[in-house]
Amino acid sequence: MTQQPTVEPDTSDCADGSLVSPPSSDAYDARTVAVRAGRLYNDTALAPVLWGSSAYVADSFDQARQFAGDVAEPKFYGRNSNPTVSNFEHAMAELEGAEASRAFASGMGAVSAVVLALCSSGDHVVAQSQIYSHTQLFLQAVCPRFGIDATFVDGADPEAFEAAVIPGKTTLVIAESPANPKLTLVDLESFGAIKGPITVVDSTLATPIVQRPLEYGVDLVVHSATKAIAGHNDAILGVVSGSDELIAWIRGFAILQGAVASPFDALNGLRGIRTLPIRVQQQADTALALATMLESHPAVRAVFYPGLESHPQYELAQRQLDLPGGLVTFDLAGGLEAGVGLINRLQLVQRATSLGGPETLVTHPASTTHVGLLPDELAAVGIEGGTIRISCGLEHADDLIADLTRALAPLV
Repeated sequence: MTQQPTVEPDTSDCADGSLVSPPSSDAYDARTVAVRAGRLYNDTALAPVLWGSSAYVADSFDQARQFAGDVAEPKFYGRNSNPTVSNFEHAMAELEGAEASRAFASGMGAVSAVVLALCSSGDHVVAQSQIYSHTQLFLQAVCPRFGIDATFVDGADPEAFEAAVIPGKTTLVIAESPANPKLTLVDLESFGAIKGPITVVDSTLATPIVQRPLEYGVDLVVHSATKAIAGHNDAILGVVSGSDELIAWIRGFAILQGAVASPFDALNGLRGIRTLPIRVQQQADTALALATMLESHPAVRAVFYPGLESHPQYELAQRQLDLPGGLVTFDLAGGLEAGVGLINRLQLVQRATSLGGPETLVTHPASTTHVGLLPDELAAVGIEGGTIRISCGLEHADDLIADLTRALAPLV
């Protein structure tokens, strides 16, 4: 991938009243964007600024009326927008190379808003079977109540999405890449070329540092920013990015939906963005070290990591991902019993169901992230009793390898 997101030159007022001189180039690497974007309502503050107010005083009757008609005005009412939240949205739009973003109170708030804002009764959605379990349950259990049907396809098959599209009926096509937990990849170039319905990619496991789906012609990209983007396990936050037109439509629905992002969480999201590139890089380096060790361990039957040549989509990963990411998933030869034993023996790696934070976490997908799926649904996406997912944090890789090696020893 060669195209990089851009950020506008900073022309905010300096303390002496002068303007910051614009740099010679208006195109930056994503690592620079992460540090500099999202400061529109900062004034001269370097740190993210918390605007905690839910309402704002208008200068006049006319201004109050103007603000009431502008759903994106950050200084009118907190359910519409907020300066801190708006800064977070601007930063995410810059990172994704999008025209606009809308933040939500959670990743599922973003997902549900996209579906319900863009679909009506009688519409059809195509989604991949290897998808976040709550997204799957939303499409299976909630959408039918509104007359919205869903078809699930194999995300690894680049032709499956388009083949399932029903002309005149399919409104959305939804992918998740890399997919949780087996890290299946969707060919974004093929996906973005689908004509007719609006295309959506959940890029939570990647972040904009790893991939930018909009560069492939995808219409919308969604994140649970709770995970690696905020990155410190202290925010519940979602975001969707895309064109001005689509985000304006989603924003209008979001005001009625009410799943608005808290400015406190947006503040933590902004702080997380500042260090996102360096965190993702170290997590990817550690994940590759763990995946390499696990691949050679006799107690491990299979390892799933896009940075390994053994990954079935390794060539696609090389073309599509700037980094292979910080998650490693593996299947233990001993099944459920082996998985339970391994998780209970780990000491440094902590048992918690999240990802992308500074601590390395282990989870058993069948009993946590995908506990709501039936046995045949788990089998369809390759989740077994011995499937284990590791989210690499920022500890030293040698310490993590030692902890895993000790916990695996009784299984040999």
